[in-house]
Parts: sequence; C-alpha cells; structure tokens
Amino acid sequence: MQEFIDQLPRLAKDKHNENKKFFARLKKKTPKRLDHIMQELHENEFERTDCLTCANCCKTTGPLFTDKDVERISKFFKIKPQKFEEQYLRRDEEGDLVLQQVPCTFLGADNYCSIYEVRPKACHEFPHTDRKKFQQISHLTLKNVAICPAAYNIVEKMKTAL
Repeated sequence: MQEFIDQLPRLAKDKHNENKKFFARLKKKTPKRLDHIMQELHENEFERTDCLTCANCCKTTGPLFTDKDVERISKFFKIKPQKFEEQYLRRDEEGDLVLQQVPCTFLGADNYCSIYEVRPKACHEFPHTDRKKFQQISHLTLKNVAICPAAYNIVEKMKTAL
C-alpha cells in the first residue's frame, strides 16, 4: 500500500489532463444516474480500502474548519472556541481556518484520529466521492486523486463505467 501511496502524486499528474477532460465532459453532459454510479463505486472501493493503513490525507493535507467544527471540537476539549483556534488553527491566504501544521495534530502514530467522533465535516466527507452532484466538485477530486488511493481508484473505475 505504501508503494502505491508514494507513487500517487506522479500517477495523478500523469492522468491530470485526461481526468480534467473527462470531468469537463461530465459537466457538459451529466449522466442521469451519476450520483447512483458514484455511490456504488465509492461503497465498493471502501469495502476494500482501509483508511487506517493509509491516512495519507491526514499526513499531507489539512481540512478546512467551519465555525460549527470549531464549536464542536472545542466543546469536546472543554475549551473556548477562541482558545482552540489559537492553539491549533490559522487563517490561510483565502481567509479559511486550517490547521497550523501537517501532519494533522490529531493523528496518532497508529493512524487513528483522536477527535474522530467530532472531526471536521471536511474530514468526515473526504474524499467526497459519494457526494451528490459529484460533477460540481471535479476541481476538488482532481486534487484528491493525488492524495487518496481510494479516490484515484474510484475515478479510474468511473472513467471505465461511463
């Protein structure tokens, strides 16, 4: 698995133009059952994929934190939201709240998340391959295939299925 994870950025780069064209076609003419197909591909892939053997998303990128995420997680830690932000987050170039550092502060050596029950919405939904109106987030998927082996596999299978 680690070998595939290490190759993922190069594989994604090699497929970038192909994937970009594919997603452009999807936006122009969305298949009627795309959400259903994506849900099925997502479920099938995650029956085979164990995120705990990978955790590449947590090791290489950080999620966006919404105000609701900050409220929920700070409550979990029994600290004020402002204190949570000061301790763990920063504002990026676009003004979004993100982690001060990667890998994620909450990721353990065993790839378990110490705040899993209250993790940010972005983490909960990652890699977003089962999202409704999937074709609208193709820009995000193009990034995620370079990070997540499951997302890469799902997109490759989706190109074959469609």
